[in-house]
Amino acid sequence: MRKVKLQLQVTVDGFMGGPGGELDWLTMPWSDDLTAFADTIWKPVGTIVLGRRLAEGFIPAWASGPEGETQESIDQMNTTPKVVVSRSLTESPWENAVVAGGDLSETIAGLRREPGGDIITCGGSTLVRDMIARDLIDELYLFVNPVAIGAGLPVFPEGARRLRLVAARPFECGITVLHYEPKRS
Repeated sequence: MRKVKLQLQVTVDGFMGGPGGELDWLTMPWSDDLTAFADTIWKPVGTIVLGRRLAEGFIPAWASGPEGETQESIDQMNTTPKVVVSRSLTESPWENAVVAGGDLSETIAGLRREPGGDIITCGGSTLVRDMIARDLIDELYLFVNPVAIGAGLPVFPEGARRLRLVAARPFECGITVLHYEPKRS
């Protein structure tokens, strides 16, 4: 069965965006060692799951070939099938993307049963919290930026989540990646 991964940029105080979704706190540019590490997370990916609002920026940005990215990364992002989770869209306006409405747990269970590489999500905020709340994520890669913003879009929904630390690795640019797995009974 396919694994579901989360790769997410976060602040040290646990936010994935400012109060209005601002991302001006992100550490940029990434150092080469972090880029190489991120490539190892994405290499086995066969499907990308995105929330609608994130998809509206993410898919067109990669389609235009963002500056500073390798052609290999651009090609991978553009050719990897995408599932956009949405309550408002009924069909995809993007190439190589389908829309999934309905029950999130059933959508993810269906994707797990399909052949192919890992499934990854990198947001949006509502989707991430819903997936964590429903215990749909097998591996969490939190890219912790060296900044605290005090308020914003929290990564975790209310309620305790037990996680097992797999690895913690600092990178030259100041970001530390925390790799967790949920503790399941």
